[in-house]
Amino acid sequence: MLPLTAPALRASFANASRKETSDLVLPPDLDALDWDSLEFVGWRDPKLPRRAYVVVPVDGEPVGLVLRQAEATTRSRAQCSWCQDVTLPAPVAFFSAKRAGAAGRNGDTVGTLVCAGFECSANAHRPPPPAYLGFDVAAAVEQRVLSLRERTAGFARTVVDGR
Repeated sequence: MLPLTAPALRASFANASRKETSDLVLPPDLDALDWDSLEFVGWRDPKLPRRAYVVVPVDGEPVGLVLRQAEATTRSRAQCSWCQDVTLPAPVAFFSAKRAGAAGRNGDTVGTLVCAGFECSANAHRPPPPAYLGFDVAAAVEQRVLSLRERTAGFARTVVDGR
């Protein structure tokens, strides 16, 4: 992911009002992020525990989304829809995002199950155990990273324009 400044991060939000964008709390470690190891940037709002933010590259441009965590929790161990890691070190939560534009103002939302702390990039980059003799671990990691990029961009597109 390309490094983003605080103003660029704020300007990227597609489903937020100007007020929400100006009030959003930026990630505390923004200057220290290892941008090369991230497929997206995600963080929780320290003031509002059920609010979260993600910025996803879509067609080379950053798209920021405001997410809201559901009040209810899953009854069983859910799988993250983005990284699809089956050996998750962290819990998964259901997040919804209001659609951009008139649809969002009318209450239309899109939901997904995501790692609660947005650890998806780390999960995708973690080498899986070799499945069989001759298993190409590096190729498996590359495929997981590519799939994560596709799924996050697909979610952002759905929020922004319904595709």
